[in-house]
Amino acid sequence: MSALQVSRLNVGYKGRAVLHAIDLPDIEPGQIVALVGPNGAGKSTLLRSLAGLLKASGEVRLGTLDLLNCHRRERAAVLGFMPQTLPAGIELSVLETLLGALRGADALGLRGNAQALQAKAFAVLEQLGILPLALQPLDSLSGGQKQMVSLAQAVIREPSLLLLDEPTSALDLRYQNDVMGTVRQLADQGRIVVVVLHDLGLAARWADRIMVLQQGRLHSAGTPAQTLTPTMLEQVYRVQARVEHCSHGRVQIHVDGSC
Repeated sequence: MSALQVSRLNVGYKGRAVLHAIDLPDIEPGQIVALVGPNGAGKSTLLRSLAGLLKASGEVRLGTLDLLNCHRRERAAVLGFMPQTLPAGIELSVLETLLGALRGADALGLRGNAQALQAKAFAVLEQLGILPLALQPLDSLSGGQKQMVSLAQAVIREPSLLLLDEPTSALDLRYQNDVMGTVRQLADQGRIVVVVLHDLGLAARWADRIMVLQQGRLHSAGTPAQTLTPTMLEQVYRVQARVEHCSHGRVQIHVDGSC
C-alpha cells in the first residue's frame, strides 16, 4: 500500500480559482481523513479533483501513480468514489447496479465470468449488512439504504483509495453510525479513506486526521484534538465555541454564539 500525496493542487471554474495551491500532509494507508470546513470552502471540489472528475493542475500521486494524468482505467483500478447522492430514476435492482460497477472496470479480472461477478456482488452486500436489499429496485430504497448501496458501489472493486462525499448527509443517527462504522472497517483493512463531513462531531469521533479548508485553502491539519480548537472555530466557522471531552475522551464542540 502507498501513501496519497497532494501538492500545489489548483482547481478553477470558468476562470475563477476555487482551490489555491493546496498542499496536504501525506495520507497513509489505514487512515480516515475528514475534509471539513464551512459551505463553499472547497471540500467537494477537492474530493472530486482527487477522483479525476475535475480538471486540476498540480500533483496527486498514489505511490508512483500520477492520478491527475493516468488513464481512466488505471485510476478506476485503485480508486472508489462515492458521490453525495445517487441519480434518481434508476429502475435497476441493487444487484444489477453492483454488477454494472464491476463490469465498468475489470480490476479484479472477473470479466466474462457471470457467476464470479455475482458472487463478488453478494459478498460485498453481505459485508455491508445489506444483502436483503439485493433484488430491490434502487429507487424503492430509503435514503440511508441508498447511501449504503452507494458505498457498496464504491468499494466493490477493492480500491486502495476511497473518496466519500458527505456519506452521512440526511441520515438518522443509526445510519450515520452504520456508515461510519463500515468506513472504519474499510480503513482498518489498509485502505486510505478521504471523506467530506459537515458534522464536526462525526469527524472528531471517526477520523484519524482532520484537514480544515477555508476559502479554497488549507487552514490546518492534524488530529481531531489538534485541529478542532476554539481558535479554528472562530477563524473558519465564525462561531464562539468551547471544545471539551466526554467521558470516553472524545472531542465535543459546544457553540455559544456567532462572531
